[in-house]
Amino acid sequence: MNLFKSSFFIMTFLLLFGCKAANQEVDNAKMNTPNNGVTEWLEFEGKKGMPHVVLVSGDEEYRSEEAMPQLAKMLSEHHGFNCTVLFAQDPVKPGFVNANYVFNIPGLEKLASADMMVIFTRFRALPDDQMVHIDNFLKSGKPVMGIRTSTHAFKFKDMDVSTSYAHYGNYYKGDDAWNEGFGRFILGENWRYHHGHHGHQSTKGISAPGSADHPILKGITEGEIWGPTDVYGVRFPLPGDGQAIVLGSVVDRLGEQEPNDPRLGMRPTDDLVPDKVTRKNKKGEEISVDLNNPMMPILWTKSYQLPKGKKGKAVATTIGSSTDMLNEGVRRLLVNSVFWSLGKSVPKKANVDIVGTYNPLRFSFQKEGYWEARNLKISDLK
Repeated sequence: MNLFKSSFFIMTFLLLFGCKAANQEVDNAKMNTPNNGVTEWLEFEGKKGMPHVVLVSGDEEYRSEEAMPQLAKMLSEHHGFNCTVLFAQDPVKPGFVNANYVFNIPGLEKLASADMMVIFTRFRALPDDQMVHIDNFLKSGKPVMGIRTSTHAFKFKDMDVSTSYAHYGNYYKGDDAWNEGFGRFILGENWRYHHGHHGHQSTKGISAPGSADHPILKGITEGEIWGPTDVYGVRFPLPGDGQAIVLGSVVDRLGEQEPNDPRLGMRPTDDLVPDKVTRKNKKGEEISVDLNNPMMPILWTKSYQLPKGKKGKAVATTIGSSTDMLNEGVRRLLVNSVFWSLGKSVPKKANVDIVGTYNPLRFSFQKEGYWEARNLKISDLK
């Protein structure tokens, strides 16, 4: 009898201990689940029934990790849109921005419930299980807006990665519609060159001929759009049904370059139009170029359609860095573009007041180790 009782107690102890250990393993698994206790993306709740906009940041230079949360806050707080903002992160340090890490943007599965995607990335080489969400979204024909470096949003060439989405890359060469990648096929242009002098010449937006009454320009006065980023080179004509809405006048900086100034000494009051400049063409020959004749488009619209996908609307803008967004005209241009893309009536003069504190850093590349040392929590950007 004593032996039986001893065996019974031992078995009971082992059973209870085993259950406790098993439960401990489950608890640990929950703790290690992505986004459990770690903020890997931001959610901004708007009004019930309003569209869901997913904003994808991830560039090394123009501080999209600052621009996208501010745009989301304006869309949500002032206009009721429901917004999700995604960020580039190193998987070994989730919940912290690392714009230099090009292989990971968690949360792209949120695109499954999105009504629109706003993308501001540069040369990303994302894994297939993330790219598939972007591909599925575009196949649905829902609207997309690409900002600044999104003309070269992806790059797989020479990245030592295996991918089924090489055709999205900026340097993709093929005899199909994807030739020159996502930028050219979806948005209408890929990376070409700095048309203005980078860091020295700013951009003043001027309505393109015939577009002054376009809804995207509602509430924006002529010449109000300005940003310290330079004009990008764009080929003419725009492909397909591409329509230029805003042209970019190249403007010289009148004052001294101030490295600690987020706008590098450039000001919206600068009004000096540069003289012709000498550049080399593809043959290496020196040619004289008038930077403002013709002016390059800095915002245009077009339609897109993936093979076996539905037709959708695209807006591309080469202005929109975090420091560009200090300008009210630029903010209204972006907000209006979201309304127009979603087929909603653009407000007569949309509220684009800055939400909270907004002190963007100057655009620049950061050296290896910068982001690890900075420790910028995604939760701090809320």
